[in-house]
Amino acid sequence: MRENTTEVVTGGVVLVLAVAFLFYMLQVAGVSGRTGGGYPLVATFSSAEGVSVGSDVRLAGVKVGTVTGLELNPETYLADMEIQVVNGIEVPDDSSLAVSSEGLLGGNFMEIIPGGSFEFFEPGGQFLDTQSSVSLITLLLRYVGGSGEE
Repeated sequence: MRENTTEVVTGGVVLVLAVAFLFYMLQVAGVSGRTGGGYPLVATFSSAEGVSVGSDVRLAGVKVGTVTGLELNPETYLADMEIQVVNGIEVPDDSSLAVSSEGLLGGNFMEIIPGGSFEFFEPGGQFLDTQSSVSLITLLLRYVGGSGEE
């Protein structure tokens, strides 16, 4: 009888630790069960390389949203992106949206660079100023190849 009690207690502790670890993992990954907690904004890029649905949207280094849609526009051959910004964060309507990198080996994320306007985006508003991603390989090839100017 004593062995069964020990096994049950040990199994319960392992189960509680597994659930706690799963909860922690979901928090770190930024997965949330909440939906509808924000408003959509759209932007168009010549290159959205390194960004995908689920990528962070940050303002001043703080996550304020998520990329919710990314697709190629077959008429313009540009990348159309939709982001979701959390409610309570008002983005000036002259702000720009840029593809940024966490470093040489880090992933890419979207960065909102706030403007100075006193008017704010309405849901569904479009960023007019966007900055596409820059390929590290392209930069290295330009540097190694030289620009031809002296």
